[in-house]
Amino acid sequence: MTDERPPATGAQVGVLRLLLTLCGLTALLLASATLVPAPARAAGAPAANRPPAQAAYLADRLRENPVHITDQLPREVPRSMAPDFARLAERTGVPTYVLVLPHQGGSDEDLLGAVHDRLGRDGLFVLLDESGVSQAAAYGVSAPAEAARTTTAFELPYDAGPLRSFGLFVDVVAQGTGRAEARADAAREKYRDGNEPEDMYIGPSDRRNQSFVTGIALTGVPLTILLVAWYVRRARRRFPRAATPRRTAGRTTPSATRRHPAAATRPMWRRLLAPGLALATAAAIALTAPLVFDQTKRGPAPLPTSGDMTARVERVAKGLAQDPVYVDPESPRVLDEAQLTRLHDRIERFGRSEGGGPVYITVVPHLPEDESAGDEELFAAAVRAQLSKAAGFGEANGVYVVADPLDGYIDVFNHGLRLESLRLLFDLPESISYGDDRADEADNHLLGERLDALMTYLDKSPRTEEPTTTGEPARALSPESENSLPPLFATDFWPGLFVGVVAALLLLGLVAGVLGIVAAVLRRRTPPVLRTQALKLAAPSKPSEAYLRRTAGTELSAAADALAETNDAGWQALALAWERFDAAMFLVDGDIEGLSSPGGPRTDPATLLAVIVLARASRNALDGDTNDRCCAVNPLHGPAAGRRHVRVSAQGNRRRMLSLCPLCLDAATAAPHELRERRLTLPGPAGTRVPYDEAEGIPLSALRDGINRLADKVRENAPAE
Repeated sequence: MTDERPPATGAQVGVLRLLLTLCGLTALLLASATLVPAPARAAGAPAANRPPAQAAYLADRLRENPVHITDQLPREVPRSMAPDFARLAERTGVPTYVLVLPHQGGSDEDLLGAVHDRLGRDGLFVLLDESGVSQAAAYGVSAPAEAARTTTAFELPYDAGPLRSFGLFVDVVAQGTGRAEARADAAREKYRDGNEPEDMYIGPSDRRNQSFVTGIALTGVPLTILLVAWYVRRARRRFPRAATPRRTAGRTTPSATRRHPAAATRPMWRRLLAPGLALATAAAIALTAPLVFDQTKRGPAPLPTSGDMTARVERVAKGLAQDPVYVDPESPRVLDEAQLTRLHDRIERFGRSEGGGPVYITVVPHLPEDESAGDEELFAAAVRAQLSKAAGFGEANGVYVVADPLDGYIDVFNHGLRLESLRLLFDLPESISYGDDRADEADNHLLGERLDALMTYLDKSPRTEEPTTTGEPARALSPESENSLPPLFATDFWPGLFVGVVAALLLLGLVAGVLGIVAAVLRRRTPPVLRTQALKLAAPSKPSEAYLRRTAGTELSAAADALAETNDAGWQALALAWERFDAAMFLVDGDIEGLSSPGGPRTDPATLLAVIVLARASRNALDGDTNDRCCAVNPLHGPAAGRRHVRVSAQGNRRRMLSLCPLCLDAATAAPHELRERRLTLPGPAGTRVPYDEAEGIPLSALRDGINRLADKVRENAPAE
């Protein structure tokens, strides 16, 4: 029996071929999967989502302590401040993690999120730099992080410092979301209106300005008091009415009055008033200036410990002892694994080359706030010294390359290799030292390419016969000296003393000009009535005792000031003026003030008239008028202009030869009868009037023989000393 099958059709053949093809492809894919191993992956996440090394390092630090302070800012934020930040963080009411790092640039925004993911804990994450709070974010907790950060940025000045900034941040967070956001909006609006907060600290230039102002005040103010007081006393005679000196106790002797007539009637306390006030002012300025300008520091940074200042150098040296390339784990990653591998290969080849040696590369930031004050050469020397202490390194000679991951600068320092140290220090190509435009735009500053180019440059560098070393760098200022202000009484304080003297003299000139203008205006509006013909004509023929007393005080005071301030009178005129003034002072016992004081001692009218005549004659002598005669009709009219036979009595026709002033001389010719009405009479007993030359007391009849004769009569009648 034969088994016959029908022949296959074309459709069946096509399906069979398709199945065979699919089976072959499947077998091929399975074989490929079996022969090619899978790529190695880090545990926990695919390679594309692997957390960066910086975030992983910082997460490990926060796992150990929720407050991590970098060792790269000891001059501004020492690591010893960690307990202070921790105490503030407890007040937020939520788990708080604090990172204090150098300013990271654009990477600040993503760093907190990466650290949170790596740490795996919820809470309030705060990032601070050398200025204050830079970023803040809340993960899994309710906290107004952004509102608190905004408030801190707008309410505090730039120099408030990280600790004070974090303290305000914590206070705002503790207020709750609603109040925190309202406060942030208010702070933002206030800042937009131009109300920026004032700086909290001053710098050296501000301290120099304070010292300069203190010096000016210390000499300018007391000297101004002395000079102005002296000038005002001298300027009193410019005014129409001279100030009356105060009363003195006792009698003024001629010798004392001649030395200084004004001083003879001025009490001692008035003479010492201006010097005492100036001395008290100087002492007050010297004592209060340090209280007003009480700043002693340039910033809020506390004094770091010795451990704070050496922590980073020790960390870097420890890393170099294990690997010649040290990449700062706290900074953004700028070198990938391939670049690091190539650097290690090139460093190894350079060490085996002719004249080569070890190369140590540090990729760490350099800032004014670090232990070296931003000096790369000083940092390299400190790392070498620390590395030399490690076992097996000896003097740790080699080429030290300092690369900054934040600004991208590269510096090279040779210690003990046969290379031209100065050439490496000063002649390094700019494309290596600073980079080009591409390096400026790149986040990693193309440090990998530039370090590779540096190794090529080292390979081609000429060798020297003997090892050379870069010179020892200058030591950086200590943090205490750097943060201290100069003393107030130093720097520009001494020039300020000189400027204060000049300012006092200029102010004296201003006061002199103002007083001169005022005196001129007053003289124009109120003529000096004591020396004008108008006064002589207006002089009463029947003056009251009060009028005589007031006029005597004014005339005697004016004569005293004129004698005290006269410098250009001849000796004969000065002697004559003093003789007449001494006689007038004898008549009142030197009590000028008592003449115009209602409660002063009583002086008879004849004596008062003699004082007026003698005082006026004293001033006339200083002005060059040596006329010895005054008007015999009325001595108040002033000096005589001539002599004439006149009849001054209504009884009889007897005439007398009398000295007459110009007005009375004219009246003697035109209207002789008027002279009898003009004749001066003085108050007598029981309200009567007596002719002045017949009054009892002072022999006024001596005026007929002249004013000097009256002065002689006064001295003759004076009691013996």
